[in-house]
Amino acid sequence: MTAGLKTIIYPVKDVARAKAVFSALLQTEPYADEAYYVGFKDAGQDVGLDPNGHARGMTGPVPYWHVDDIRARLAALLDAGAELLQDVTDVGGGKLIASVKDADGNLIGITQDS
Repeated sequence: MTAGLKTIIYPVKDVARAKAVFSALLQTEPYADEAYYVGFKDAGQDVGLDPNGHARGMTGPVPYWHVDDIRARLAALLDAGAELLQDVTDVGGGKLIASVKDADGNLIGITQDS
């Protein structure tokens, strides 16, 4: 089972402009504001801006499913025919992420909190 979709990451080319747009949309300042990632929290959702997303194959926003065992879930996705885009990576604070592409080219992210 999953804990649902709680995170969406947008690949951005101009992080400063994207940060201004999302600050205006969400009417809040980011909780994380780094050169490599800007994160907002709104209504129980994490909204992230990734200036390196396009270089990693992100073609648009990627929803991240929250799971209990990321390695087992990634293995199940790969066994089902998904294509690996990003192996399990620790992005800080014990948060793990991975992503795959399904047969139709849709990007699927999974994440596990520590």
